[in-house]
Amino acid sequence: MEEKKYVEPQYAEEEYEEIDIMELLRKLLREWKLVLKWCAVAAVVGLVIGFSIPKEYTVTSKMAPETVSKGNSSLGSLASLAGVNLGSISSSDAVYPDLYPDIVSSTPFVVELFPVQVDFKHKKEMISADYYTYLSEYTRKPWWVKVVGAPKRALSLFLGLFREKTEVVKGYDTLNPSALTAEQDRVAKAIRSSITLGVGKKNSVITLSVTAQDPHVAAKISEEVIARLKTYVTNYRTEKSRLDVTYYQQLYDKSQADYFSAQSRYARYVDSNQGVVLQRVRTEQERLQNEMNLCYQLYNTCAQQLQAVKAKVQLETPVFTIINPPQLPLKRSKPSKVTILLACIFLGGVAGSVWVLWGRDLIASVKKKEEENQ
Repeated sequence: MEEKKYVEPQYAEEEYEEIDIMELLRKLLREWKLVLKWCAVAAVVGLVIGFSIPKEYTVTSKMAPETVSKGNSSLGSLASLAGVNLGSISSSDAVYPDLYPDIVSSTPFVVELFPVQVDFKHKKEMISADYYTYLSEYTRKPWWVKVVGAPKRALSLFLGLFREKTEVVKGYDTLNPSALTAEQDRVAKAIRSSITLGVGKKNSVITLSVTAQDPHVAAKISEEVIARLKTYVTNYRTEKSRLDVTYYQQLYDKSQADYFSAQSRYARYVDSNQGVVLQRVRTEQERLQNEMNLCYQLYNTCAQQLQAVKAKVQLETPVFTIINPPQLPLKRSKPSKVTILLACIFLGGVAGSVWVLWGRDLIASVKKKEEENQ
């Protein structure tokens, strides 16, 4: 019986092309002038980009809202140690701080900022206009935005020749938050992008940032957003109590009028029947007196209830503590010309190095193959 010999399979050794780092460095050093030219061109592009982007100023402010919680205080303490905020979960208030960013970005809140009067510098002159006009007519854009949007505008003009002419509504004189025009929607989007509101997870501190191309506009809009957010939250929390005040005020006014009327009737009757000892006169006098006392009790009760609901309105009015109020910025927040310049020089150096190491050889090989095929 023949023995089978085990033969080890022979695997073909895979050949890997090693990259000679030193050779690449020597190649770069030989072509350092070309790489430097790429960096110079990239630096010029970076300067053009940096000076084309309009200056923007950012105003940052912080405030701490008052929260109303009905949860277990011990549970909240334990949760705070773990970094969890149970204030919004156990809060009896439906508008808790975590919803403030959604409120500020909502369309009804944004369109309320349209008529805000702002002062800004335009061509070395201070101009006063509403925020809507400032965003739609006085804000600058980089030149490439117009270049990129030119074909779209040309196409819109061409298609407009074949459409029925409709009246274009400009401004916000006819404003419907649920049906904004194209221009109004564009301005509303610009406002949303310029306002950033964040809420701290642990301490619920609100951080508001407003960006504008003029520092006075950024500071003014920051003040308006804070004031309107306060008004919104205050109106929500005190809405029920304010309705109660209106209701009890009506009861108070009616009970006061009834008491004064009953008091006048009693006084007239007593004055006209002085010295009369008839029983029916005494009975009528007692009836009028009882009616007056009853009206007085009702009047006194309504007065007490009215004062109670007025005190409740004051109790439910939230308090916003301004930690860092809006201040007029002295320096622009963006663009950072140095950062743009360094980034472009770096990218230019990388692109030049890639071109020197592999780009030219790749293009030369492609041309050579095309010549051989021809």
